[in-house]
Amino acid sequence: MAVSTALVGPAAAADIPAPNEIAKSDNIHHLANIPKQAPFEAESSLGSDWAFKGKYAYGGNYEGFTVYDISRPSKPKVVQVVHCPGAQNDVSLAGNLLFLSTDRSMSNDSCQAVAQPATEKSSWEGIKIFDISNPAAPQYVKSVETKCGSHTNTLVPGKRGTAYIYVSSYSPNDTFPDCKPPHDLISIIKVPLKNPAAAALVSEPVLFPDGGNPGDGNPYPEGTSATSGCHDLTAYPDKDLMAGACMGDGVLFDISDPLKPRTIHTVRDDTNFAFWHSATFNNSATKIVFTDELGGGGTATCNPTIGSDKGADAIYDIVGKGSKRKLEFRSYYKIPRANTDTENCVAHNGSLIPVKGKDIMVQAWYQGGISVWDFTDSRKPKEIAWFERGPLDATRLITGGSWSAYYYNGYIYSNDIQKGLDVLDIRDKRTDKGKRVWLSELNTQSQPDYFD
Repeated sequence: MAVSTALVGPAAAADIPAPNEIAKSDNIHHLANIPKQAPFEAESSLGSDWAFKGKYAYGGNYEGFTVYDISRPSKPKVVQVVHCPGAQNDVSLAGNLLFLSTDRSMSNDSCQAVAQPATEKSSWEGIKIFDISNPAAPQYVKSVETKCGSHTNTLVPGKRGTAYIYVSSYSPNDTFPDCKPPHDLISIIKVPLKNPAAAALVSEPVLFPDGGNPGDGNPYPEGTSATSGCHDLTAYPDKDLMAGACMGDGVLFDISDPLKPRTIHTVRDDTNFAFWHSATFNNSATKIVFTDELGGGGTATCNPTIGSDKGADAIYDIVGKGSKRKLEFRSYYKIPRANTDTENCVAHNGSLIPVKGKDIMVQAWYQGGISVWDFTDSRKPKEIAWFERGPLDATRLITGGSWSAYYYNGYIYSNDIQKGLDVLDIRDKRTDKGKRVWLSELNTQSQPDYFD
């Protein structure tokens, strides 16, 4: 039933780059790198997600976020570093506002807060809002607390100058006053863009009234996660659709009423998917690529022992119309290279490369590097370009590699957990047309229709 791509391996030692050495396909060009800036230099200060507006890129970090000027992609510049601890610090943008996810239990909602146990009622987690009218001097405006914090956040544009922030969070506990089970919901924040101080929690729709996938209780790498919330939501506002990667479930939603997401279809893969992590629509919204973050991003899963069907992407076609639409599995995709046992590697964050008539995306794989791959034929995905570094250390596993690799206005921007900003240029006849598509803003979890 399952159609798979082959994982090459075990790799000969000569095929694996030396520690920190760069290896790549001939059609990828490494234009620039900017290391993590103070005070983000520590190994524990992990680079996270991206958002883009005009000539600026905003890169999340567990300790805050960095603003880059990317007007010259080969010579990016650091504009500002905002120190505001609160993992993961995933980011999204709307107008002159930046939304920052805090999923670490903190002593308060300030940028001077310190970690505090979630068992204490006074602890805070949720969304912080910054005014980025001046990218060189972001101003903290407002916070909104949400149940179980904000692991990730998704922008859904509203009407009459409003935006909705869908907050994904999970892992409740009976001992947490603000995060008790069952936690089968998302939090929706309404933001008046011209008056962000009035932002407020307006809805907490329950997405899994039946409790969701109960999981199987088996340990890594065979185990399937129970659903206790969503990890990531990708909206496609122009199509009134959303894809939910919700731990044990993959879900297609109708968001024509943004305050009342409606489930269209739910799928599970108890054989090969351990943790439904993120999702990407193709541009025509006839397919969804779901990722499985086997091992939570902190273990070595790109090896022959794990194989090609675990810790991979799963491609689903959307078949049928309206409320009768269903997700049908077509194939798995995993990078066709084996890593060492000291490299954390698994499917992670990526985005489409806008080539009309084709389904091509770039994707981060932690220390597996960056893969550009074509899934136009849902049953036969294939890689067309790649970039990676050798292990950070030959003897111990250090969490690192590309967290998010996104295509924006002709270039690939990677937020490397330890190495900082990388800018790549893919020069290939299969992707060159993507350079003609120009955006004024990109939140990857709020997908645009590139050709409308």
